[in-house]
Amino acid sequence: MIVTLPDEELLDALVAHHPPLGVELRVWDWSRPVREALGEEADEVVGVVLPYLRAASQWRSLADLPRLRLIQAQSAGYDNLLPIVPDGVALANARGVHDASTAELALGLIIAAQRELPRWARARSWETVQTRALADSRVLIVGAGEIGEAIRRRLEPFEVDLTRVATRARDDQHGHIHGIDELEQLLPSADIVVLIVPLTERTRGLIGAEQLALLPDGALLVNMARGPVVDTRAITAEVVSGRLRMASDVFDPEPLPEDHPLWQADGALISPHIGGNTTAMAPRILALLADQLPRLADGRPLLHVVNERADPAAPRAGAARPAP
Repeated sequence: MIVTLPDEELLDALVAHHPPLGVELRVWDWSRPVREALGEEADEVVGVVLPYLRAASQWRSLADLPRLRLIQAQSAGYDNLLPIVPDGVALANARGVHDASTAELALGLIIAAQRELPRWARARSWETVQTRALADSRVLIVGAGEIGEAIRRRLEPFEVDLTRVATRARDDQHGHIHGIDELEQLLPSADIVVLIVPLTERTRGLIGAEQLALLPDGALLVNMARGPVVDTRAITAEVVSGRLRMASDVFDPEPLPEDHPLWQADGALISPHIGGNTTAMAPRILALLADQLPRLADGRPLLHVVNERADPAAPRAGAARPAP
């Protein structure tokens, strides 16, 4: 059984730091068809690991892997990956790998926006002015998954008034979580709104002109989810006018065009989708693969599967065809 990795660096790290995984490892960087890269060994490929932060241009050649059972992403988000998965193949995301880094960036963006740190970085004069505090701010976290929880933990010591929203209302050891149907009732009392939801048909356009209009003047919208969760035109109008502020790691479209008004808006703090891309990623993705690949080899349940599919342990008859 063969599992392909997208680069030599990842292969070398797995070999150096982890015991035998029960599979053979090969490099396929997705820049050319898999059979061109591996030849007859493509018949033995049971798993492929996607590249991180670069295009997988030859995804259609997944149809040439008759034994393929697993596509392993290195990202937590997977909405853009579902269409490339052949029937009967499991798609697993990198749940847990990016929690700490994404939560760190969320907190950093919030503090930088509240204390106007970009302003001081650009200034050449000594000014003493009062800025917003994070302490005593009313923070609304929309999304109660693992990254949302990581953000909650990091905000807790900052003495904020914290409210959480998830798909459905429930209680946990940290208190009450409101349902998404209550969102519009909660927005008028939020000083800071943090978005950390997956992109689905339900969350696409979750925050539009109507929702933004409910926020109080000066509120800060922090998008750590996906760009299309927020209506770009609507948030741009609010920020350029000076009524609202935003700090965002994701945009629609990406990359944000060079002439986009948000680049020049005083109330906009922009990072180029770098939430999970830190030095903390490597040890965490290695640990995930070291756990996942033996499961694939042994036929045990796989971790973090995010799609519905046929039994991945069953032999596949013929080559699968990727979704259009």
